[in-house]
Amino acid sequence: MPLRHEPSPARIKEEKIYKEMGVSDSEFHMIEEILGRQPNYTELGLFSVMWSEHCSYKNSKVLLKKFPTDGEKVLQGPGEGAGIIDIGDGQAVVFKIESHNHPSAVEPYEGAATGVGGIIRDIFSMGARPVALLNSLRFGELNNPRVKYLFEGVVSGIAGYGNCIGIPTVGGEVQFDPCYEGNPLVNAMCVGLIDHQDIQKGQAKGTGNPVLYVGASTGRDGIHGATFASEELSEASESKRPSVQVGDPFMEKLLVEACLEATKHPKLVGIQDMGAAGLTSSSAEMASKAGSGITMNLDEVPQREKAMTPYEMMLSESQERMLLVVEKGSEQEFITLFEKWGLLAKVVGEVTDNQRLTLLHDGEVVADVPVDALAEEAPVYHQPSKEPAYFSQFQQQQSYKPTVTDYAETLKQLLQQPTIASKEWVYEQYDYMVRTNTVVAPGSDAAVIRIRGTEKALAMTTDCNSRFIYLDPYEGGKLAVAEAARNLVCSGAEPLGVTDCLNYGSPEKPEIFWQLERSTDGLSEACETLETPVIGGNVSLYNETAKGAIYPTPVIGMVGLVHHLDHITKQSFRQAGDTIYLLGETTAEFCGSELQKLTEGDIFGPAPAIDLATEKHRQNAVLTAIQSGTVQSAHDLSEGGFLVALAEKAFGTPFGADVTIPDADVLSALFSEAPSRYILTVKKENQERFEKLVPDAKAIGTVTETPVLHVAGKQGETLINESVAPLEDAWRGAISCYLK
Repeated sequence: MPLRHEPSPARIKEEKIYKEMGVSDSEFHMIEEILGRQPNYTELGLFSVMWSEHCSYKNSKVLLKKFPTDGEKVLQGPGEGAGIIDIGDGQAVVFKIESHNHPSAVEPYEGAATGVGGIIRDIFSMGARPVALLNSLRFGELNNPRVKYLFEGVVSGIAGYGNCIGIPTVGGEVQFDPCYEGNPLVNAMCVGLIDHQDIQKGQAKGTGNPVLYVGASTGRDGIHGATFASEELSEASESKRPSVQVGDPFMEKLLVEACLEATKHPKLVGIQDMGAAGLTSSSAEMASKAGSGITMNLDEVPQREKAMTPYEMMLSESQERMLLVVEKGSEQEFITLFEKWGLLAKVVGEVTDNQRLTLLHDGEVVADVPVDALAEEAPVYHQPSKEPAYFSQFQQQQSYKPTVTDYAETLKQLLQQPTIASKEWVYEQYDYMVRTNTVVAPGSDAAVIRIRGTEKALAMTTDCNSRFIYLDPYEGGKLAVAEAARNLVCSGAEPLGVTDCLNYGSPEKPEIFWQLERSTDGLSEACETLETPVIGGNVSLYNETAKGAIYPTPVIGMVGLVHHLDHITKQSFRQAGDTIYLLGETTAEFCGSELQKLTEGDIFGPAPAIDLATEKHRQNAVLTAIQSGTVQSAHDLSEGGFLVALAEKAFGTPFGADVTIPDADVLSALFSEAPSRYILTVKKENQERFEKLVPDAKAIGTVTETPVLHVAGKQGETLINESVAPLEDAWRGAISCYLK
């Protein structure tokens, strides 16, 4: 319901109404000091959303500073709609990942769909054409009816939006763990291409320049969405359904084309999407970045509901809306351009030189606040940090080793674990071939799309094993970045950079802040060593329910450059007779593994440690070998270990494998999740060249014409002799089986 009678400034203070908006006593006092008076209801609303964690990063800023953000190829780091990296020939890749967790927990279809819509706007607001979508999803266990409902709704929402707008959804990951039961994670990533000269910034420069509102009209959906994303989920969250926006992919399709045309117009000054905090964030941030101000007449804002208040208009997060600043005198050219695409465009204000956001409504000033106070000067907190008791307990535990008597049966069970099983049920709902640039579709280590008119391609992936991060945030953080880079290398790409989505519980709990602190140390160190700067991302905190916090889940979105289409490499076996190589040392690493979860129903103990120098050395060796044309297929070893990776290489092919494991420790050789390891296949005639390039790789067997996996021990004893077909059926059918 619209608030006809908003409380007076005196009543706001007296009854502490600000607390309902997530503003603390000390923050309210800061606002009074900034304004030199008590804020009115609309002004308080502006501060509450801009100072929420979602917009200001007030609890995480101190840690985000640790990330390496520069590199010789970085054209735009954090601070704009998305980051940009040079890929040569005057072209660049633009990419970003963001969360839509809380809306998806309440309304899975719309929550996920609008997450996709929002991330696409971040890309084209930079002047880039969106070319690919990815996602990273986390849910509870699939034997829970509510989890099934969330899983089906989220996948359907991602498909519904992405397929309609005509951008291929080419990759992603899905993990299932009890900690996500009431709080699923829905992280959406978009990748775009741009020519250097077309790069745009979100800035409001030039006193007197008009401010244009374009796209859909403003409704009451998504009001306080940014605040909703900055608090824990509870029983009351169901009542927050109105906070979830509703998307219209057909309108966004028109908006993409219209905005890309507008970004080529010489009189465009700045452009930004109205994402979290809607009109408030876009206007305040654009003015603050340019050192200017903006005056807006809210009577001019296109509204789709009657009698909207200034507070509602400024805080609405209605979808498919953009804010543009254009040169004075060119307003009509832009209005005509947008109308040609069937879209609304209206002058709603102008740039001023007073560094203030001034809002008019019904001929009166209804808000007048400094833009820097909203966009830059939110309080920054360094929350107390405390090592959790569970961590020291895990560190003291002896290295864990499960007991396995039947290797073949264990392999079958692992292949049916939803986290390992085929995700075909998910990606078959996505149109991943639209625009026909997809070279490697979902299901391999990374997705690959060709760059039209060149011999180059982009590889992309999302990765994060949150179990390792829970066990040891520092080592786990390093492992997440390394795995993402390995996936790109296995596809024939040189890793370029990272966008991350940091999903954690409440930073106000010292143990959670400690997880955030330690994992960002690990992430930073890995990004530094692997030369993959962080060019942007998103923080999603307060992912908790009454049962507790999720595992710390810093999802890594990574993009790599395939220098020539000939280098594109897939994970599957290519031909019989090829030699199978194993690269990397296998140590007994079962803590946090899929096998530990399967046998114990839980995870515990010290996480695997990773040597980043070794990781970098092996990545370089594998990439060099791929680029020299000596590698037929490549796959990194992750969840489930060697045996699962070997089976995955046979799936979807008519081939099998005959291998002998070189290690005396059979259990580790088959199922350990030790990092920095690969299975590679090489043609017989290329073996000598390959071994010179990758001297550490051990030849362990051959790809066979018979579709059977035969694995022998060091002494020649048979450990496994299984037909590929039944293993593949179990792996392919597992998720749909759970859903039935």
